Amino acid sequence: MSTLTAQHRLKLPLVVVDPQKLLFSLSSFLAAAITLAIAFAASMPRPWWALLTVYVTAQPMAGAFRPKVLYRIGGILTGAAMTLLLVPNLQNAPELLVLCLASWTGLCIYLAVLDRTPRAFLFQMAAFSAAVMSFPYLDDPSSIFETTIARVLEMMVAILSVTAVHALLQPWSATPVIRARARSFLDHARRWTAEALSSQHTRLENEHRRALAADVTELGMIAVHLPFDQRWAPATRRRVYALQQQLANVLPLASAAANRLDLLRAAPGISPELAVLLDDMTDWLRPGEGNLTQAAVLAAQARQLAVSLEKAHDWDGLLAASACLRMAALLDALVASERLYAGIGEPGGANDASLEDAPFTLARDHGVAALAGLATGTAIVLYCAVWILLAWPNGSATAAFAALITCSFAAQDDPAPVIGRYLIATLKTFPFAALYLFVILPRVDGYEMLVVTLAPTLVWMGYIQADPKRSAQALPMFSCFIVAMGFLPRFQADFANFINTGLAQVGGIVATLAVTRLFRSAGVIWTARRIVRANWADVAELADIRRPFRPDRWTASAIDRLGQVAARMALARSGGDLHAADGLADLRIGRNVIPLRRALPHVPHDMRRHLGTVLAGLTGLYADRWWKGVPLPAPDTLRQHIDDALADLLALPAEEHRQAALQALVGMRCNLFPDASAPHWQAAA
Repeated sequence: MSTLTAQHRLKLPLVVVDPQKLLFSLSSFLAAAITLAIAFAASMPRPWWALLTVYVTAQPMAGAFRPKVLYRIGGILTGAAMTLLLVPNLQNAPELLVLCLASWTGLCIYLAVLDRTPRAFLFQMAAFSAAVMSFPYLDDPSSIFETTIARVLEMMVAILSVTAVHALLQPWSATPVIRARARSFLDHARRWTAEALSSQHTRLENEHRRALAADVTELGMIAVHLPFDQRWAPATRRRVYALQQQLANVLPLASAAANRLDLLRAAPGISPELAVLLDDMTDWLRPGEGNLTQAAVLAAQARQLAVSLEKAHDWDGLLAASACLRMAALLDALVASERLYAGIGEPGGANDASLEDAPFTLARDHGVAALAGLATGTAIVLYCAVWILLAWPNGSATAAFAALITCSFAAQDDPAPVIGRYLIATLKTFPFAALYLFVILPRVDGYEMLVVTLAPTLVWMGYIQADPKRSAQALPMFSCFIVAMGFLPRFQADFANFINTGLAQVGGIVATLAVTRLFRSAGVIWTARRIVRANWADVAELADIRRPFRPDRWTASAIDRLGQVAARMALARSGGDLHAADGLADLRIGRNVIPLRRALPHVPHDMRRHLGTVLAGLTGLYADRWWKGVPLPAPDTLRQHIDDALADLLALPAEEHRQAALQALVGMRCNLFPDASAPHWQAAA
């Protein structure tokens, strides 16, 4: 019997508690207890709103939490100012008031979606703070000033409490998170590069490879929090921006080298010297293998081999030389990245002129942002129209909940699935809230007993919030639990009010889901196509010699767009036109345009005319792709122009700009015409 019992005990699952997640949950609960104490002592009219704000504001990472606090406070004050501006002046014209509030909310969501940095929290909070301050009191706007001030005080008390407690009890910094992300990217990039260089090169459209671009963008997003993190944050932030630029170079360089090696492996094969260099590089690229000095030696060997190969003036030699130069530049970028990574979080270096001083430029889509803002504003108008036409007593609360949920998920391509899960989590929490409200809380007397009684539930929900895999469930659980019980200075267990509040919450979520399905049905594939087309338009502009030349800005935007497409590629059907649009090939072509434009002032006039013809052909090709929305094949006339320009460049004396332009043309030909035969001038050589 004892043996069976022991065996049975061995089968029980082992529950492991993460100390960091538990500390986060306990910190949030302590902040909630302090907030409730202040709200009760100050006789604030809606303590439950302050309590909910604690958990809406709390973030598992303290370094990321502090800057968002400032933006949220700014958003609350902005939303309150807009409420006081609109409601008293338009109280006698409810239709116009609803239209103005919907327009304001839509404008804020447009700016939030367009911004794509933590600053978006300011616009997001300004949007739904105005909604939740205004809609529940449109029936009686006479006390809107007192109500708005009370909401602002409740939310600010909650935000300041949670900021102080988290900073004191879990002073984790953003720096370790940045180091972990940078290390992960470097290891992933080295493994991927070693695989691409040492085996048959496949189309670089697989999700896990394209997702490397998303890491580059995410690194900069986290770096925004560094000014709030430590006293030498400017030095670390400059290193992170410089690291972003180096990591952005890794993607096109590695894919370009793999592209050339793929063509060489097909015919005539890789030379013994290049094969030895590849083996040495592959050994160094394995994470944890090799040192930075060895990488510098390999890069020098690659450049020497490229010089000897290029002297042959034949196509195979140019391909091999291009592969060597790309591998040398790749090693330089990886070495620089490793050194920058080692300096992240260390004091000093803030005045180093070699470090980047500007953040990574993010690509912005005004069309997608406008659609999100329009959908949000239209949804609010529809909510209010239904509420007014039905004369539903709790319709104002439904409109407030709907506005809050719509604003919370407006930045997503297709918010409907997330809102559906939000609804399910809310419905699951209602019985739990009823148990507390009608069974447990009537037996509780005093603030101290209330805090002790709430501790198990709020700590459990806070632990879920700290778990990235389950954090999406936490907000609806907190919202349902706290709002349904309606914490007030004096306990009130009103069943009718409980049901009406629950119906208002569910009604707001269902209405949001319905409107989202109606106005946001385009989904992620439509957004991905817009991103790809925007990238084509930028390549056309980059190649157009009549347009301003901003190469650094273009590279940053292209990498950012590549990461955005990577996050959406899994939902596109296999073999569709979205998969046919090779973003990495477009990135490589755009990077090859840059040395061509830089070489124009440094080549003879006739050569300048040939290079201009190539650039004009690229401008026309990518403009046609943007106009028609499909990855059109490059015309054969463009290949002929590239071959003529190659022949002319080979006849010029060797110098820096000539070599860069020569390798750029080789890269363009490989990317645009991978199956074309060798140039016609090869036989003449």
